[in-house]
Amino acid sequence: MARLSFILLVIIAAGGAYVLMAPPGSQSASSPQGRRIFTVPVEIVDVTRGAFVEQEAAVGTLVSDEAVIIRPEIPGRVEKIHFDEGQHIKKGTLLISIERTIYQAEHDQARARHKLSSANYERAMDLQRLGAGTQRALDEALSGMQEDEAALDLARARLERTHIRAPFGGVLGIRKVSPGDYITPGQAIVNLEALTPIKVDFRLPETLLGRLATGQEIEVNVDAFPNEVFSGTIYAIDPRVDSEGRSIVMRARVPNTEGRLRPGLFARVNVVFSRRVDALFVPERALVSVRNGQHVFVVVDGKAVATEVRVGGRQESLAEILSGLTYGQKIVASGQMKLRNGTPVADLNTMGIP
Repeated sequence: MARLSFILLVIIAAGGAYVLMAPPGSQSASSPQGRRIFTVPVEIVDVTRGAFVEQEAAVGTLVSDEAVIIRPEIPGRVEKIHFDEGQHIKKGTLLISIERTIYQAEHDQARARHKLSSANYERAMDLQRLGAGTQRALDEALSGMQEDEAALDLARARLERTHIRAPFGGVLGIRKVSPGDYITPGQAIVNLEALTPIKVDFRLPETLLGRLATGQEIEVNVDAFPNEVFSGTIYAIDPRVDSEGRSIVMRARVPNTEGRLRPGLFARVNVVFSRRVDALFVPERALVSVRNGQHVFVVVDGKAVATEVRVGGRQESLAEILSGLTYGQKIVASGQMKLRNGTPVADLNTMGIP
């Protein structure tokens, strides 16, 4: 008798536990076998559609299209500075004049010597034609004329270099010399930067090598203009992969027509691989990982049906669906961990359950 009472108590306790484990607010139904099947409250959303940009993020640095430090090739005293710091200039603009008195004198001296040696050569030619001169005298006169001609060319070149001009158009930086300074060859005078267009150097992992090509679009963000996106194009890919960082070095151009972007700025770069206008999206949290891939629970006639999907890229908190779903289908966005294929479901939003 005691044993029978114990069995009855176990059966009653098991039934109570079944009732207590039903989800709050869920409704019940009866299966054909007479078992009670509870409706599971879940979050249900629609499959949406929108534009998708497949891209890869990187960080880089802005660099000038062209950059140079203006330096003299000859020594001398700065006679005049012809530019203002920060000035926009064109190619060939005169920047610095070096005192040229000594170089002018050297040029005049070389020209006089060349004039004399040319005359000596002409006389040697005349004597040779008359038979009064020797071939050696003619050769010596020719050699002297050629030496003096080279000396004249050198003096002319040194004289021309007393005027230092801009090799290309751009923006001048802060000058490092003043009028009256004595400068030497190679001494820094001022930096010149070409800012239109501007370049951006960045790196991507070597695993993306097969997807990279010149002409690809990029989008650039800089902290100086946090709410703006600057578009550019990749034009160079280093043929050598960095063996230390296992990365590929690339360079792109950004138009920068207004000249607001400056070399040295830290840049966030997105390399755009493709754009799709009518991509399908579901919340990332709706994906259920299984052995062979990923599933999404589609709501069909009030029941959750496990549906295999092929996932593309990610965009914010959304996952792109390449196949398996259609636009407007109802899917389970959260609560799917309590589901099995065919489980009845109800939308939390319509049940009023927070």
